Amino acid sequence: MPRYVVEREFPDGLRIPVDDEGVRTCLALVEGNAADEVTWVVSYVSADKKKTFCVYDGPSPEAIRRTASRNKLPVERITEVRILDPYFYK
Repeated sequence: MPRYVVEREFPDGLRIPVDDEGVRTCLALVEGNAADEVTWVVSYVSADKKKTFCVYDGPSPEAIRRTASRNKLPVERITEVRILDPYFYK
């Protein structure tokens, strides 16, 4: 399955509470992605919480965009990536 980095911008900052509501929000996103065989792997959030860099596995950029639209999430850029492991060269 291809892997992608999805860049998102949140002008007012990303707001996911660290409580049961935040858990429900994240689980709803995961469940919403499943219909398109998209898996949210991990996200990195900028210090000001205005940008995220999210790693996804999925069949295509179009599937990633569909899930983002369904989950009401912005998409600035989708880049297909491969793993480069620096320890491979030892």
